Amino acid sequence: MAKLTGKIVDSATGEQVEARVQVVGPGGQVLAPDDAMFKVGPGDPFFYSDGEFALDIPRGRSQIVVERGTEFTPWKSNVEADKNGTIALDVDLSRWGDLPEQGWHPGNTHIHYDEKEGDPDRRLAYDSRVEDLRMTAISVLKRWDLEYATNKYPPGMLTQFTDTHHYVQNGEETRHNAGASHGIGYGHVMLLNIQNLVEPMSRGLLIDAFAPDYPPLSYACDDTKTQGGIVIWCHNGQGMEAPVAAALGKVDAMNLFDPWWSDVEYDLWYHMLNSGIRLPASTGSDWFVSSANRVYTHSSPQFEYSDWLQGLRDGNTFITNGAAIGLSVNGEAPGATIRARGGEKLAVEVTWNSHYAIDRVELVQNGRVVKSQDLPPGSTDGKLETEVSVDADGWIAARLGSDARDSFAQAMWAHTSPIYVDIGGIKSVEANDSARFFVEQIDKSLSWINTGAKFYTDAQRKEVLDLFAQGRAVYSTMVRH
Repeated sequence: MAKLTGKIVDSATGEQVEARVQVVGPGGQVLAPDDAMFKVGPGDPFFYSDGEFALDIPRGRSQIVVERGTEFTPWKSNVEADKNGTIALDVDLSRWGDLPEQGWHPGNTHIHYDEKEGDPDRRLAYDSRVEDLRMTAISVLKRWDLEYATNKYPPGMLTQFTDTHHYVQNGEETRHNAGASHGIGYGHVMLLNIQNLVEPMSRGLLIDAFAPDYPPLSYACDDTKTQGGIVIWCHNGQGMEAPVAAALGKVDAMNLFDPWWSDVEYDLWYHMLNSGIRLPASTGSDWFVSSANRVYTHSSPQFEYSDWLQGLRDGNTFITNGAAIGLSVNGEAPGATIRARGGEKLAVEVTWNSHYAIDRVELVQNGRVVKSQDLPPGSTDGKLETEVSVDADGWIAARLGSDARDSFAQAMWAHTSPIYVDIGGIKSVEANDSARFFVEQIDKSLSWINTGAKFYTDAQRKEVLDLFAQGRAVYSTMVRH
């Protein structure tokens, strides 16, 4: 056996940096140090490195791949080992883009470690740095009596894992599941920037078969806001209460494609945007950092946590698992509102940059693709310039798609938050259709709450019925009869 050693540095700063490393031996076997901690999730196996690594490799040709986050070009090399000796590698990692210099800072707003994680401190120290995240949010949650590893940490900033370039905090996922016949119940909500845990963390079947389907998640949202926290709805807007809480102004952002095992879809979010509900795009990876999903927020040239949160609230974001995407409408960026006249044409520019090839770019207006461009094979950057006509209030966003896959085996994608268009209160056809969609959804929820849900008192049931009725009223005023 030969000895393989490596030192990993950022080529721009010369500083030693954490990264994930894959070593594949001549027979296809995955090789790693004896005490290696591996990444969790789909795709190729990688072990974590603090900037140096050493392991034994057999005689023959081995392949080494080193990755850091999504903004560094993966480093690849092959080495030929003799029976004995040492092979020393100097790994210089270079960025393919300049997002930090432009004030775009990546974060992951949805991470849990489950009860099987035996060393959460070590993993948490690695995750934010290996993934090159400026903001990392783990969270506590309750499902029956399972002892989730992230539940050991108190809410708020985790100083032992935080430094100048990496802010790590613990929040909460408050949730409700109503059983398979009712989807995911009220839904799942991330509560970040909280000082105290919001009780209860779960309700209904997540506690036991007799626990009430009470209180609604909107109460947790209100509690979070009183603490100065931020509320992010999980899982693409799934859950009975999502349209209600969003309509009543209790939600700050929407986590899209946050479970790596779910389809990339934006249907419920688009319906909410069509209904005039302004929700920025956010994302995360749910169980561990099992995918590279991240939300980029433009806040200032230097990362400041409070500025980053405000950028998320303001909707100056894009979400991605790799590519950078930019959108400008009449010179305005995502989160802005453009006041226009009916029939006016707006100038649109979409830009993108990526390590992996991008196959198509799409411009979305009020939930419909109004401009699409297929790109030549191997395209990694570009610009789309066009015009869109507006005849009603609405929104415009851009998204990317690709058949290329990263080492997490995910197809590459990106999506901007919307730019909003105001032409004086004229409602679009899409607004009417989406509002009708939610009225019908809430009617089904009201039926379940009235006849199928469990409560300790009639007063509790009435509270939830009244809450959902308030949300329904918001949408019903938009429906043309």
